Amino acid sequence: MDYNNGSWQSGVKFVEEKRSKKILRILALIFIIFFSAGIGGIIGGYYVKKSYEEVPKLTTPSNLQQQQITSNIPKNSITKVAEVVGPAVVGITNNVTTFTGRTVKQGTGSGIIFDKAGYIVTNQHVIEGATEVYVTLAGGKKLPARIIGADYRTDLAVLKIEAKDLPVAKFGDSSKVRVGDIAIAIGNPLGEEFSGSVTAGVISAVNRKMTVDGRTYKVIQTDASINPGNSGGALCNEAGEVIGINSLKISSAEGMGFAISINEAKPIIESLMKNGYVSRPFIGIYYEFIDEEMAQEFNVPVGANIRGVERGSGAEEAGIRPGDIMVKFDGVDIKNMEDLSDALEKHKPGDVVSARIWREGQYIDVKIKLGEKNR
Repeated sequence: MDYNNGSWQSGVKFVEEKRSKKILRILALIFIIFFSAGIGGIIGGYYVKKSYEEVPKLTTPSNLQQQQITSNIPKNSITKVAEVVGPAVVGITNNVTTFTGRTVKQGTGSGIIFDKAGYIVTNQHVIEGATEVYVTLAGGKKLPARIIGADYRTDLAVLKIEAKDLPVAKFGDSSKVRVGDIAIAIGNPLGEEFSGSVTAGVISAVNRKMTVDGRTYKVIQTDASINPGNSGGALCNEAGEVIGINSLKISSAEGMGFAISINEAKPIIESLMKNGYVSRPFIGIYYEFIDEEMAQEFNVPVGANIRGVERGSGAEEAGIRPGDIMVKFDGVDIKNMEDLSDALEKHKPGDVVSARIWREGQYIDVKIKLGEKNR
């Protein structure tokens, strides 16, 4: 302590007292800062929230919305045909028994169920030589089949299976088919592994005539893919009607497949179902065609030169002889190889048809009663 002005007083400054005041001031300052910060935070939070609420909500991009809409794409004509006709197209297995007694698979093809009773149409070459035939339905079930009848000339055959509630394909009218129409082929190319395959294209041509292995086909041409194993399968229009039976392909070219037109097949199918064979009219002659060049060379008319007459035939009864030249049949002039056969196919056994022959410089009109040739 110091003595000052006659009294004892401490010379020490009251440090503790002044420090507390300082701390209080600091604390007050801190309080103000935090209080201001708190108020600022509240005010700032309010404006941030308000600003956020005013921001437009994100919307789903239009292309994503389109994806959701287009996920339910409407069925097109090919889809509909596949769903309607596909179940009626079956696989066909041709088995043969070897000399050892073993049964082996000789080949496969396709067929079309056209009757609920279990009737199936296919190509004759699909089941040719078979000792047993099996049909595989669209669901995979395999059933033995019975051959009702087969016709080599038209390459058509009818089978039958014993089953109930079978899907059936509807036959259309191939005369209404136009070049450029959509064509859908359904079958089993290359065997059962690819069963129910659907290919599409257009009708490339109609009323084609093709001769293969001595058989003349009247076919529809399409660029829809047709491969081995498709034989006997369906060629359909956009309405889901069968307009042809797939049968041929030119292997050396792409996009050249052929189907027997269904209008040509219908009477053959009916005959096979009724008789087990095709009943055809028969004149009873053997002939060769004389074309324009030969006619001029030998000074004879163009037509069918009769080389032989079958005994007991309608031709013999009509007085036709070898050496005669048939120039007209049923009112049709015979100008090419197909004219006579085409005119004959329009008739049935028992019909009486007029014909004109040339004999030694004279024309003679005759009436021929058509016989039956069932093989």
